[in-house]
Amino acid sequence: MSKPTVVLLHGVGLDHTMWEPAAALLTDRFTVIAPDLPGHGTHPPVSDGVTLAALADGVIGEIPDGSHLVGFSLGALVAQHVALHHPHLVATLTSVSSVCARTAEERASVLDRLHTAETDFAASAAASLERWYAGTDVDPDRVARTEATLLANDANSFLNCYRVFATADAELAPDLATIAVRALAVTGENDPGSTPAMTHRLAAALPDCRAVVVPGARHMLPVERPEAFAAALTTFIGACAHV
Repeated sequence: MSKPTVVLLHGVGLDHTMWEPAAALLTDRFTVIAPDLPGHGTHPPVSDGVTLAALADGVIGEIPDGSHLVGFSLGALVAQHVALHHPHLVATLTSVSSVCARTAEERASVLDRLHTAETDFAASAAASLERWYAGTDVDPDRVARTEATLLANDANSFLNCYRVFATADAELAPDLATIAVRALAVTGENDPGSTPAMTHRLAAALPDCRAVVVPGARHMLPVERPEAFAAALTTFIGACAHV
């Protein structure tokens, strides 16, 4: 009997390797696919004006029909777009550390981070690492690998993708109610950007979505707390399979 397929989409400036701790816990039950988004990993840089639709179009060829689609941060926005426009690909939708319908204050905060990246890319990467990992017990080698992945980005391509991350939640918000698949929204209690409030906002916007907030975790939930992430995902998919 073949195993269900889980497709994992990473966040902006990262690549498929961010999923390694979590994927190791999922491979006994699932066929795990973790592609790189356009402009990331070994893909060429993306051009100015890239859109959420273009990022989604660049990855849909690696999502088999009926997959359990999981997206982290920017990847969550991509996953939501795929669920809207290519529903046959998506059996369930899981949004990890996702933003949703940012308030004016939340929008100003992310645009400020974009401005920092535009003026000092290295400082932006350092600030991201601090925001993601400060006070956690994540292995320093894993933090160093995240830093290396961030700094290896083509700066202009990163900025183009970050603009999508900073704005596409507003594009998606009016249509979230039309996503028909069962959904899970999960984030860390101490995530300062993709907050628990946003996760509850997303769960309220989707027709059939439950929210999970992992105590004590920050933004890089699948890296910091892979066991909690894998347990939430496995429980969710299992519940969907028995309806």
